Amino acid sequence: MKTLIPIILIMLLSCNINTKTANQNSKPKTMENKNYTSSFVVDEDNTITFNAIKNFRGWWSEDIEGLTDQLGETFFYHYKDVHLCKLKLVEEISNKKLVYLVTDNEFNFTKDKTEWINTKLIFDISSLGDQTKVTFTHEGLTPQYECFEVCNDAWTSYIQGSLKNLIATGTGKPNGKVGGLNAELVKKWGLPNK
Repeated sequence: MKTLIPIILIMLLSCNINTKTANQNSKPKTMENKNYTSSFVVDEDNTITFNAIKNFRGWWSEDIEGLTDQLGETFFYHYKDVHLCKLKLVEEISNKKLVYLVTDNEFNFTKDKTEWINTKLIFDISSLGDQTKVTFTHEGLTPQYECFEVCNDAWTSYIQGSLKNLIATGTGKPNGKVGGLNAELVKKWGLPNK
């Protein structure tokens, strides 16, 4: 029995070392695999909220071409040559959910100019008593993207600021045809301004 105890101890220690090595080699699950998400609550009903979200000119940019509120329609957004993007409304559940697919995209400040293509902008709307909660997820926009920090900064401003204000007060803070948040972001991040 005395000779078995050291052998068992060696076996247990050996298993513990192998487990540590295996765990050290495995990739930890971190925020790196998370989509960009932002939520807020407003004192408006789901219908007002739903319609405000579909009004991209009211909260994202006045310089949008095409219909933003029609299922199956594609619209074009751009800020100079810094960001060009085509989005299509692919799913609509009245007063509950909107999903826009990015069908084409180009950034002038990333090596991969096509980041965002085939990602989705998802707006989930739910009632919280007399209030409405909006959860925005940019599915596919993760920290692995080169644009993530700039996009995170921009989406936070648009969602938590402009869209929330549009729903709560009827007035958002979209980019004008010149200037606005995009101009501020170009300067802040030192992006090519053409």
